[in-house]
Amino acid sequence: MPQAPQKQQTMTDQTATTPATKDMKEIVALCKRRGFVFPASDIYGGLNGFWDFGPLGVELKNNLRDLWWKAMVTTPPLGPDGAPVEIVGVDSAIIQNPKAWVASGHVGGFSDPMVDDRETKLRYRADHLNYFFLRPLDGGIIKINGKPAKALAFVEGTSNQDIEKRLKKLGINLKFLSQDGKLPDLMFSSAEDIPLSEIVGPDASEPGTLTEPKQFNLMFHTFVGATAGDDNKAYLRPETAQGIFLNFKNVVDSSRVRVPFGIAQIGKAFRNEVTPRNFIFRSREFEQMEMEWFCHPNEAKMWRDFWFAERVKFWKAIGLSDDSLQLRDHDRDELSHYAKEGYGTADIEYKFPFTAPGFGELEGIAHRCDFDLKQHQEHSGTKLEYMDPVTNERFIPHVIEPAAGLTRGVLALLCEAYTPDAARPSGVYLNFHPSVAPKKAAILPLTAKDQHPVIATKLYMELREQYNVDLDIKQNIGKRYARQDEIGTPFCFTIDDQTSADQTLTVRHRNTMKQDRIGLDHVADYMRKNMLLATGRA
Repeated sequence: MPQAPQKQQTMTDQTATTPATKDMKEIVALCKRRGFVFPASDIYGGLNGFWDFGPLGVELKNNLRDLWWKAMVTTPPLGPDGAPVEIVGVDSAIIQNPKAWVASGHVGGFSDPMVDDRETKLRYRADHLNYFFLRPLDGGIIKINGKPAKALAFVEGTSNQDIEKRLKKLGINLKFLSQDGKLPDLMFSSAEDIPLSEIVGPDASEPGTLTEPKQFNLMFHTFVGATAGDDNKAYLRPETAQGIFLNFKNVVDSSRVRVPFGIAQIGKAFRNEVTPRNFIFRSREFEQMEMEWFCHPNEAKMWRDFWFAERVKFWKAIGLSDDSLQLRDHDRDELSHYAKEGYGTADIEYKFPFTAPGFGELEGIAHRCDFDLKQHQEHSGTKLEYMDPVTNERFIPHVIEPAAGLTRGVLALLCEAYTPDAARPSGVYLNFHPSVAPKKAAILPLTAKDQHPVIATKLYMELREQYNVDLDIKQNIGKRYARQDEIGTPFCFTIDDQTSADQTLTVRHRNTMKQDRIGLDHVADYMRKNMLLATGRA
């Protein structure tokens, strides 16, 4: 069964918690326990591929969203000439005229190769299946239910532990496959040379139940109006980019923008993923942060390189480490149709726990050439050429597209911040960069009596005008510290008996648990100074 080439190793042992490998199951559990992310429709058993953001999750997501918008639209970067580049924003409709999706190629070509399992009735993306070769040390052939089995298919991201469970369930002892009884990494690969009749599906009980790959369109469709039929069929957008292209002429005509300039948008997109997986990494409803940079064709490469550097700089500035990020150019066979004739696409990738030691896509920077504007010009009959007011040259701009997943960005921040620490009561803390932390500080009266809560409430009322701070009065102080560690609050200000006497309080630092004594009237300045230091603006 032919497969797309495996670009990198996707297997990881998710059972160990080390500085290099974090336990994804523990991260998911913390997200639900502390109110970051919940399964959608949780009380009804959830709905695969859909997630709800809880009280802390929505704050984290909004912080990332607002930082992206500020970096791209409100205070965009300085261009190669030292002047700020020009970027404006739009917020386009989720449902557009269906002709737009015909022009963009989504109706005819937005599909993935799918494999069905005749036994289990489950469906998998063919390019997301990896294979464990069943090669006995004695050179023989393994049989399952009397049928030869040469490979076990599994969905990428499956842990070694789960592979071993599958082998045991199928009656295969690892000691017959390897000298040390462990999974040999060299056996995870493509199975294109193995007949389908000898491949065991990811959830099947015998070989030969997988079908040949077939193309499956990923767009959700709906109907506009009172009746349901082809005449009023519409689609939920699978990307936010097309809403930008559809408004190119409106923006040029209504705003004082000149090429080169950008149009940015943040919004929901929907893809009918057959195998959503890895928590919120690949889901059916997600949010994107996209910017289309319109430039002269002769300057496309320069701007592509410019946006590569700027976007990597952004992710590092909000807390993602050098070791966890890489820039990877797409191979020729990975390129989208709009990028094949240009300078291609590169992904900013992050080392997620389920991809370690490999990386997974966080943001793509693509040279879309002039494909989209040409397509919409042809299909709509509306001229989308740009005329340079200085040279009077008419041309269809080329487009450089930095497109980031807001939802994936949240996941990367959670994974980066998750820090096991046996030395503290919580056993873990979230090392969020202060700029993205859901709560910037916690105000904690040592007890719920005397003047402690009165002073704490007064301080809270002063700080909340500038920062999202938490006033937490109940439980003993140790449990409250533990909670703030688990939600990633950088600073805890504790009011005690000494506060009433000398107007000082204790500030506890999340990462080090170090405690300092500062004046009550210096808290706002302390917060301001430390937030500026954290963002590099002090």
